[in-house]
Amino acid sequence: MFGKYSEKDVKALVARLKEEYDGIVKRQREAYEELKEENRQLRARLSVLEGQRSEVSAALMRAVAEGERIKQESSAVADSERRELMLLAEKCRLLSEQLSLKYPDAEDVGDFKTFVGALRSRLGEEEETEEEEDTGFDLDEVLNPKEPLDLGDLCKELGLMEEENE
Repeated sequence: MFGKYSEKDVKALVARLKEEYDGIVKRQREAYEELKEENRQLRARLSVLEGQRSEVSAALMRAVAEGERIKQESSAVADSERRELMLLAEKCRLLSEQLSLKYPDAEDVGDFKTFVGALRSRLGEEEETEEEEDTGFDLDEVLNPKEPLDLGDLCKELGLMEEENE
């Protein structure tokens, strides 16, 4: 059953096994080195991508902040332009009233008054009725006073300040 092996056969068998084992170990080392190099390259690429991700994130944050700034700035500009348009519409209304008083029968004055009404309605202003016009408040007088204004007298007149007894 057990056969005898000669020393020569055993040495040949050991040499063959050693050679096979050395080949396997060599291939495993080569695969290990390849994996090690690939891992090094992937780590370098990951480092680059993480740097780019942080740059992209910072750029997005700056873009959002810039978008908000532009939005606020354009809103402020739109509000300013709207106020200017409202002032212009009010000046047109005052001019229309002056023209109507001076030339009540002129057709173009009526057309201008119609235009001013349409302008004010487009700007969201309500057209004043005759009752509102007779309140005694003259915006033209406020915007362009003929006399210097005394703030103390104005506050007393509006009831914002008590009159002093001297």
